[in-house]
Parts: sequence; C-alpha cells; structure tokens
Amino acid sequence: MNFSCILPYIIVNTNKQMKIYDLAIIGSGPAGYSAGIYAGRYNLSNIIIGKLQGGTMTQAHVISNYPGYNEISGIELSSKFKEQAQINGSEFLLESVVNIEKRNGTFSIKTDSNKEVLCKTIVVATGTDRSKLKIPKEDEYLGKGLSYCATCDSMFFKNKVTGVIGGGSASVMSALMLSDIAKKVYVIYRGTELKAEPRLINELTKKSNVEIIFSTLVTSLEGENRLERVKLSKEYNGSSYIDIDGLFVEIGCEPNNLVAQRLGLETDKKGYIKVDNEQRTNVEGVWASGDCTTNSNYFHQIVCAVSEGAIASNSVYAYLKEKAN
Repeated sequence: MNFSCILPYIIVNTNKQMKIYDLAIIGSGPAGYSAGIYAGRYNLSNIIIGKLQGGTMTQAHVISNYPGYNEISGIELSSKFKEQAQINGSEFLLESVVNIEKRNGTFSIKTDSNKEVLCKTIVVATGTDRSKLKIPKEDEYLGKGLSYCATCDSMFFKNKVTGVIGGGSASVMSALMLSDIAKKVYVIYRGTELKAEPRLINELTKKSNVEIIFSTLVTSLEGENRLERVKLSKEYNGSSYIDIDGLFVEIGCEPNNLVAQRLGLETDKKGYIKVDNEQRTNVEGVWASGDCTTNSNYFHQIVCAVSEGAIASNSVYAYLKEKAN
C-alpha cells in the first residue's frame, strides 16, 4: 500500500482547520533533533517543541567526543543539528508543553502560550535538568555568584576565585575552562577520587591554579548581597570556610519528567522513562529518547541521544505504516 496516508491532513477543530502532524517531538536537544531528521527522511510531517533550542548541549564549552569533530562548541553543534532537521522538513515551536490529552486516537498538546498542536504520535525527548545542592539560599544566590553553567557565566569571574562542585567529566571540564579565566579554582567533591574521563583528569592536574578538595560537601552559602563564601562539611587548610566569588554546581542531573507524568509514562525509581529496544513506552503512540530514558545504559552522551532519536522515529514510521495497512 502506498504510504501517502501518513502525510499531514486537515481536520476541523473548534471551527478552525488544524493540521495533524504525523509526529510531535517534545524536546529540542540532540535526541529531538535526531528524531526530526529521521522523521523527515521517512516523509513524516513533524514538529519539534522546546523552549531551549539545543537543550543542555548548548551549555558545553567544548565537545571533543562527538564523531566527526575533534572540537566543537555545544552551540555550534546544536545549530548544525537544527539546520539539518529544518532542511529535512521539521517545523519548530519555541514553547513549553503544559498539557497533553488524547482524543479519538489523536494527541492534543497545549503550550504555555495556549497554542495547540495535534499529532498522531509523540516522541518525548525532554532530557534532564541540573541537580541542585538543595541547601538554604540556593535560589537566592542564583545569578549572584551561583551558577549551573560555566559555559554561560565563566567570563563574569575573570581573575576571581571560583569553585566547582562535583567530580565527574562535566565538573572537570568546567574547572578546566575556569582555570584559564579565574585566578583560582577549587574543585569540591564528596568522593575520594575524580570520576571524569582520565584524559580530562590529566589535564586538570597540570593546572597550577586548581586545588581539589576531596571527601567534602558544601553545607551553606553565605554573603551579603551576593555569594562571598561557602561553608564546608570539614576543615580545609584550618578553616571550614572558603572565600569565593563564584560557585558552579556540576553534581549530575535529574530527568525532566513533567511531560512523562502528564502522559502517564512508566518510569524507574529515579524518574527515567522506561522504554524497550524500539524506544517505545507503555503508552500506545508514545516513544521516548535521549537522556530522559532508561536506555543506553544511562550513558548521557550526545552520541547516545541521537541514536535513540533515530531509533524512535524509525519505530514511529513502522507503527504508522502498519496502522495504514
């Protein structure tokens, strides 16, 4: 059977003609863009909905482990992804999803500006949010010395004293970037050894203006109108306090699962969306891909996200083709 029946068609809704997309992709990071690129290759009409174009990928100062690029900024790579999705026919809506309903086999997606998108299938690619310290005054100091993005805010701390909380690759990369800008960089980590890629750790240990404080937590943030010092869970160099101008939090991430909750998607104990090897969720017509899922061994890498996005669109195509038959 000719598969032209999966091309967009028109229905009447509240006295207005509305397009029904074959696929709506919620999330505009690597997984979402990849899903859009592959959906376009399968001639599926699709729209990518997301407030932050490029997702958290745009916060990466340098990406050096994506095939084809020795080094590229997150913003530049994101721009290339979006351009390719657009060339392949994806449409874009720079908004957040606030509600989803399913009526007569069609999904209705409402955005924060009360726009409505109708679609036959959905790929959830909402990614993750940065984990918070969950200590007093964290929100108060945000933008006043406290940041979750070294790429975004590092230049505000030229020749100043900074700190990075965390011991993974993201925290070490942030510390490396800050070491070229700030006068001093403290890496504060609760563990006994860094868990970053060995190559990154080697680079960090060569920096003369970086000090690593192990087995230590930041327990409070202090300062008059902005962050001035942090209190540590144990003494360092004879004091429980470190005077600091800027603090960058890199302690991991949590799945952004508000959309998953709206759709009633099954998640694991940590909130990641459970999917099978086709990226299919427990709800018919809904797939998920990228960092918000249980697949790829929870390995939060761009290369994994784009592969899951491609698989999801391939599965959507097969699903719609089967229904058309």
